[in-house]
Amino acid sequence: MKRVLVTGTAGFIGFHLAKLLLSEGFQVHGYDGMTDYYDVSLKQRRHQMLLQTPGFSATEDLLENHERLMQVADEFEPDVIVHLAGQAGVRYSLEQPRSYIDSNIVGTFNVMEAARQHKVDHLLMASTSSVYGANDEMPFTEVEKADTQLTIYSATKKANEAMGHSYAHLWDLPTTMFRFFTVYGTWGRPDLALYKFVDAILDGRPIDIYNHGDMHRDFTNVNDLVRGIRLLIDTPPIRPASPDDIEEGDSLSPVAPYRVVNIGNGDKVRLLDFVEAIEEAVGKKAIRNYMPMQMGDVPATWANTDLLQRLTGYRPQTDFKDGIAQFVEWFRDYHGK
Repeated sequence: MKRVLVTGTAGFIGFHLAKLLLSEGFQVHGYDGMTDYYDVSLKQRRHQMLLQTPGFSATEDLLENHERLMQVADEFEPDVIVHLAGQAGVRYSLEQPRSYIDSNIVGTFNVMEAARQHKVDHLLMASTSSVYGANDEMPFTEVEKADTQLTIYSATKKANEAMGHSYAHLWDLPTTMFRFFTVYGTWGRPDLALYKFVDAILDGRPIDIYNHGDMHRDFTNVNDLVRGIRLLIDTPPIRPASPDDIEEGDSLSPVAPYRVVNIGNGDKVRLLDFVEAIEEAVGKKAIRNYMPMQMGDVPATWANTDLLQRLTGYRPQTDFKDGIAQFVEWFRDYHGK
């Protein structure tokens, strides 16, 4: 069975992916910096759960530590690398932009170097729907230009895509970048809207609703997301013999074994409908604090997921109301509320 090095296994998405891979018998080594961007105890709990599973091992260190990362790769000898670690958060990037350069640019370069030196079968790296920036033609498709990023977070992710393409071309390194769309679910991050909303509603505190609620998001359940990643592991891109070999709608590069894939629910949900579903699951009305649009934010995201389905036969489709109910149940259990 394949050996998969996953960065960010103490994080929200990395934890769920590692759990899925382990359930299918993969050998997984996690690499995570345990930074204090949010509650480290939540990250520790995730790692503790994974460490109870045979086949999982982990290293705690920063991606910027090139020597340590290379040592881990040398010892583990991965067949596949899935790079999920990095500095997340659109809003935090307004306050601490340098941390995004350190983690998302320098750290990602180190991961690509490990993949190159070990000639892995497939390098998969996380991007974000935020790279679509000011684009307003929806649903977003992977073949459209995305050159108008609105935050340093999304700019670093677009840079990762460019870096990944160059390495795929230079070293014949099969590379897939996946663009996530508003991920939510159990064991989620405290800085994400669902977590903050549920916490505030239960405590009787107001919730901030930006752009006066005139927002739409493609809410993607984390279990659907990691299933998509898992299936993409088995679908490494192949450098085409000629541009004519690329099917319409496929983001495959004409000069490299490189592809960009959206992973979203393929549905546009109104933010106020999302809030109402939370209120229903919690059994309590929110105190709503309507706010203007926040700097760097976008009014809507919506993924075209045809390429994911064409490549893997899979299309995420968890109804956001069901996903919210599952999250509220987990939240109450985890916090004893």
